[in-house]
Amino acid sequence: MAERDKEFMRRAIALAQNGIDRNAGGPFGAIVVKNGEIIGEGCNRVTSTNDPTAHAEVVAIRNACAKLGSFQLDDCVIYTSCEPCPMCLGAIYWARPEQVFFAATRKDAAIIGFDDQFIYEEIEKDFDGRQLKIVNLMRDEALTVFQNWVNKPDKTEY
Repeated sequence: MAERDKEFMRRAIALAQNGIDRNAGGPFGAIVVKNGEIIGEGCNRVTSTNDPTAHAEVVAIRNACAKLGSFQLDDCVIYTSCEPCPMCLGAIYWARPEQVFFAATRKDAAIIGFDDQFIYEEIEKDFDGRQLKIVNLMRDEALTVFQNWVNKPDKTEY
């Protein structure tokens, strides 16, 4: 691991500390780097913005994509102070960075009350076996919209 990677990780960890010092949210920070330059950063802002999706990785991805004017993080690297939760991992995959570095593990996070294991377990279950009631409703109407997407000649692929 290069010394530069450690510098970037220290920045992600500092953002986590800064976020808790400002009461922004949980103890998490993340940055997005492209060509050796930080192009997006964020700390967890869930409680300060009343937004359950405002995790550090999502905030950093949003900032980086806005700066790039793109919905993808081509040739980018994400540094995050903790192993991404299932939501953040999904966002990271959709953003398509080149690589991800993380510091603390999800087991470390669970020890201090941020346990995502139940989400991993829920994803593996059929809908009727999950704790959250999830109902398939009006599929045919939704499939019409899907077909409209397939037939749309001027769509932006992603």
